[in-house]
Order: sequence, then structure tokens, then C-alpha cells
Amino acid sequence: MRSLTKRWLSRAEIEDLLRHGIGPDAALRDQVELTDGAFNAVYALTLADGRELVLKVAPDPALKLMRYEVDLMHIEIEYYRRAATVGVPLPGFRAGDPDRGYLLVDRLRGQPLETAKRTMTPAQLAEVRRALGATCARLRTLTSPWFGYPRRDGHTRAASWRESFLTILEDVLTDAREFGRELPAPVATVRRTLHRHADLLDEVRTASFVHFDLWDGNVFVLPDGDGYFIEGLIDGERGFYGDPIAELASLALFTEPEELTGLLPGFLGRPLTERERGRLRLYRVYLYLIMVTEGATRGFDPAEHEPVRRHTLNLLEKELSHL
Repeated sequence: MRSLTKRWLSRAEIEDLLRHGIGPDAALRDQVELTDGAFNAVYALTLADGRELVLKVAPDPALKLMRYEVDLMHIEIEYYRRAATVGVPLPGFRAGDPDRGYLLVDRLRGQPLETAKRTMTPAQLAEVRRALGATCARLRTLTSPWFGYPRRDGHTRAASWRESFLTILEDVLTDAREFGRELPAPVATVRRTLHRHADLLDEVRTASFVHFDLWDGNVFVLPDGDGYFIEGLIDGERGFYGDPIAELASLALFTEPEELTGLLPGFLGRPLTERERGRLRLYRVYLYLIMVTEGATRGFDPAEHEPVRRHTLNLLEKELSHL
């Protein structure tokens, strides 16, 4: 996907980052740009010794981005390093430098669940969903003494989830207003609606790591006998420390968690409570606010992006009406 945030690199620049990360003897044989993402530039690299890596490159720091998109490369490096300690399947992390804006990981062999599920049986897909839920249950054992995004400037960091998440919401509402994005209601009205339910956030006492971008395109799977196994969960750059229930906003993107057989049994081992369902609405509103706003910084083709924006705007209106 074309996006203004993708930083194109010459072969010489890629070789420079490769030597910085892997060592002075690293030699590049081939490079191919991977075009599926919409924020970072991503390159598949083949080294002279046969190793296959993926290079991810952050946007030019001079670009105007959304407020939550600060220091995302630092967040993703933290995700790879911490998630590996609790058995989350990941591509092997090889190198990364948030100041130079890159990371290098092993290239996965499988395919995204978004593609693989088209040929899975219902039983195979349910088992993958159960395993994905269980993997996210391990991910939430990664905790922090504070809530918020783990960016180095400390913005959104707070001792309570209510304080942190209301700051996070205020950032995205400010972005939407500044970029002149269409919302179902004025920003002040949306803010009042969300703040009316802020007491739900007080139930969250432990700051757990939330990936927050685990839609099926970021879950890679491989065949395994009569089924599939999860090879790796990628793109942890939007992670924060907060309420594990927020993970369901992307795990069950555009649908209800109960409609994805196996997901809740693996993730919680039980149905959602009504209070948890209320918090999930807040997190969906946050995700949809991001999605209807981010096109302003990406420079997406209007005709290509409009159906997604309009669909998301309708879902945002629906969630706000329930609140």
C-alpha cells in the first residue's frame, strides 16, 4: 500500500543498516520491498550467506504523525525482547536501533492467517483461534509498574489506567480535530460520551502488555499435520501497558469475540462479563478513531481508502450509540 510514511531506502542505505545491525561482514545479495503494510517501509533481504531477514524502517522523523505514533520503533523492539521471554512465537530478533529507526528480524516461512484461513476447515480455524487466545494470555503476563505507551518520553504514562487511557483518548481526539477528520459527532460530544464511562477503567489494576494490532494479517501460521500452528506474531509497535481486554479490539476486528470460535476459551477460559464488554466498547472506539484519522498522515489514495474509512466510521457511530 502506498503511504507517505514509508521511507524509501537506496541499496546503499539498506547495506549500511545491515552492517550496523549484523556486523561489518554482512553482505546483501537481494532486496524486495514488501508492500502490504501502511506505516513503515519493510524490505525482505537475502544475505550472501543465505540468511533471509526482514528490515523494518521507521518514517522520516520530520513527518507529521499522530500523537500516539511517537517512538514506535522503540516500542516494537521492547515487544520482541519481552514477548520472547514468555514463549510468544516470534520471528527471531536480530538487531534494532530506535534512534536510527530500524529493526531486523528473521523472515517467517508461513503466511498470514488472513490468507490461510480461506482454505482452513472450521475445526482448524477454531483451533488456531484457541491457540492465539492462549498466546495472548501469555503476553498479558508481561507487566509494568505503570500504565500507558512504553515510549521514552513518558507521555501517557500514569499510575492508573483511567488516567493513562483518558490521555490516550484525548490525543486521538485532538488529532482528529486538527486533521479535520469526519466523526459521527463533534469532538466535545464524543469526549463527554467516553468520559461518562471512565469508571469502568478503574477495575484495571495491573498494567499488562497489549499488542493492540493482532488482526489476522499480523498472525503467521504454518501447516502442522492435520492442522496449523502459529509461527509468529508480528508488528508489536502499537503495544501499550493496560487492560488485556483491549486485545480483543483487534483480535476480533469488526466482529464480536464470541463469533470467532475458540478465541475466548483460549484467551479467558470464560465469557466476557458485562463490565468487560463495556470496556471493550471504549477500546473499539479508540481503535476506530485511529483508523478514521490516520489517512490524513498517510496520504492514502482516496478512492482506495474510502470504503474502509466509511465502514469504520459507521462502526464508530454504532459503538458510540451503545455507550
